[in-house]
Amino acid sequence: MDAQELQRIKNKFDIIGNDAALNRAIETAVAVAQTDLAVLISGESGVGKENIPRIIHSSSRRRNAKYLSVNCGAIPEGTINAELFGHEKGAFTGAVAERKGYFEEADGGTLFLDEIGELPESTQAMLLRVLQDGEYIKVGSSKVEKTDVRVIAATNVDLVHAVGRGKFREDLYYRLNAVQIKMPALRERKDDIYLLFRKFTSDFAQKYGMAKVTLTHDAILALQNYRWPGNVRQLKNITESVTALESQRLSAFSDKCEVDAATLSRYIPKDDPMFLPAPVEGARSDLGGSDRQMIIKALFDLKAEIDELKKVVYAERPAGLVASPAPAPEPAAADRTQEAEWQDSEPAPVSAPGADDLSLQHAEEDNILKALEKHHGNRKLAAAELGISERTLYRRLSRNEKR
Repeated sequence: MDAQELQRIKNKFDIIGNDAALNRAIETAVAVAQTDLAVLISGESGVGKENIPRIIHSSSRRRNAKYLSVNCGAIPEGTINAELFGHEKGAFTGAVAERKGYFEEADGGTLFLDEIGELPESTQAMLLRVLQDGEYIKVGSSKVEKTDVRVIAATNVDLVHAVGRGKFREDLYYRLNAVQIKMPALRERKDDIYLLFRKFTSDFAQKYGMAKVTLTHDAILALQNYRWPGNVRQLKNITESVTALESQRLSAFSDKCEVDAATLSRYIPKDDPMFLPAPVEGARSDLGGSDRQMIIKALFDLKAEIDELKKVVYAERPAGLVASPAPAPEPAAADRTQEAEWQDSEPAPVSAPGADDLSLQHAEEDNILKALEKHHGNRKLAAAELGISERTLYRRLSRNEKR
């Protein structure tokens, strides 16, 4: 594909960027469009995977038929079979009439199944049959139906890992993965980041009659060095926030608003190493970011409760029950050497917290400050985000100030 044709496709589908991996994904989509091979699109959430099936459909012989997009992760497990394959009247409570499914509606066209990794096992078996034979059975029926649908799937999870864990059928994976197209993460497209920023601020400013925002050189570097876990979707949201809130500060000599790195940093979330996955060779974590965050919050709450309990116990203990410590036994020869080494170093106060306690306290303090900063000092909203009461938030703030 020549550069002119590639740019024409980008313009048609509003794709911004010149990254080699992005260009390769578009070129692969056009090349495979003339066939009926199943396509699996992989990539993180927010990278723009939804553009690839639209490119394939518009370049295929099915372009005049229907194109339907289905988010499999947004459909409850109990109704997804009926949504995809349809149901007969009376098949279940609420099925007051016969209903066509997406495979029947898209007959002759293209069906895009996003978040394919979220499909339950029973649905995976039915999907495999459609891909192999073009056959399916409606919920509540015994009649075999036929359909001619081009299936394109997308996932933001590692399906190979899901297959290994028994969460995804191996035969379905290989059936879907006839052609794989990988969409690059935004952090891998550093040269495209400012191009996207300019596009988003220009569109937003034009829509609402505002001045578009430009960035200083140091602000561009800050933009490029951020890891963008939400990818293009996150960049668009931040760009629109910057444009809406900063575009009022115009100079007398320009209709543009220039933002420096210090100003931009107020809109870019701070990376919290506590919530970044730690790569371990040969091992993978099954916990999502929200699960890890809930566990950490639970640990904080548990530690706070233990601290409060200690205060109560020591406050209520009668003075006469406080016994003098028993004399320590004479250390062995090997232990005396190590004891001498400890005595050479500067002794730490008896009440000093351990390293684990300090790291937890610092992390707790960072989370509280970030929540307060996010909600402009509103302690009620900050406490709600942290999953604690206002009283607990006040207590922790007071404890941190004393430290």
